[in-house]
Amino acid sequence: MTVAVHRFEESIAGRPYLIEAMAVSADRWRAYIVRVPGVPTALMPFYGKTPEEAVRLLCDWLTRAHARAAAPAGSV
Repeated sequence: MTVAVHRFEESIAGRPYLIEAMAVSADRWRAYIVRVPGVPTALMPFYGKTPEEAVRLLCDWLTRAHARAAAPAGSV
């Protein structure tokens, strides 16, 4: 069985991320960060109806995580 993998290169908070999305069923895609030395990874995959939707959900989460980490203590 051939599994299609879509790769996306994203820059979030000035950091490069390589994200892959692969089909897990006919209308469900899983997006995850490819492990690259020195780059943090998400602890869970993100799911969507298309590869683009799954990747967008992961990117949105990473954006929020970076913003929260950069905010002064007590300001979130």
